[in-house]
Amino acid sequence: MTALLEKSTYTQAAETVSGNLGKLSVRLANSDMEIRKLQALRYDVFYNEMSAVPSLAQRFSKLDKDEFDAICDHLLVLEDKRNIAGTYRLLRQEIAEQNQGFYTAQEFDIAPLLERHKSKKFLELGRSCVRPEFRTKRTIELLWHGTWSYFLQHNCDVMFGCASFSGTDPDAIAQGLSYLHHNFRASDEWQIGAYPGLAPEKIIEMNRLPADQLDTRAALRNLPPLIKGYLRVGAMVGSQAVLDEHFGTIDVLIILPVENIAPRYLNYYGVDASRHKSAGDMSAIA
Repeated sequence: MTALLEKSTYTQAAETVSGNLGKLSVRLANSDMEIRKLQALRYDVFYNEMSAVPSLAQRFSKLDKDEFDAICDHLLVLEDKRNIAGTYRLLRQEIAEQNQGFYTAQEFDIAPLLERHKSKKFLELGRSCVRPEFRTKRTIELLWHGTWSYFLQHNCDVMFGCASFSGTDPDAIAQGLSYLHHNFRASDEWQIGAYPGLAPEKIIEMNRLPADQLDTRAALRNLPPLIKGYLRVGAMVGSQAVLDEHFGTIDVLIILPVENIAPRYLNYYGVDASRHKSAGDMSAIA
């Protein structure tokens, strides 16, 4: 499938993936201009604010973009329906398989996972990015609402994707990695490790501290907000982490089958994703 055909698909989908919360709204990007704007936001956050190292082309363009952007759908949270507050990249399995595969496969050995669950449809989430002044519960809530609406619209069964710790020193986040390993490690049927073709120094073991040496408060302080959010919803993590030198991060693999989603979230957003489909000022979930 070409990028042009895929853009036609997500332009139609933009009419049904929508929601409102006060001055914020969520929908899919539906133009090349919006794609460039969200790529500029990603560049500002990943390269200017965080530790990613831009290529010469990226320094010139001031855009965070790659070959996957053309085949993905891009979720937007907008202020007053104009200014991009946050974005999320979505890639369905059927689109990935007709193109270059999943982005996650560059770091994690996802082929056995897909093979074990042939009957299920996977949705990859990535490039989560929110402008600093909009890092609030409302923005995150709309990103989740939009993702859940999209997930249902395309009859998906499993969400997955990379989530990142800032920095490249695994010892600095030993509490967080070990906490994930001991408390949220995926069951055997959902287990996944690092891509075996990676250089050994890029593959990071998560079991760095014994369970009886964990400081839960320190571990929770170690965890990025996005990972905490995934865990609250019901996500599991893979058995290994991966060093991403380009972005200056340590990545873990998040797996969230629909049957694992916590009932309180299904009840809150609605099994039909109806929570925010009508305009209104609703309080965010705690």
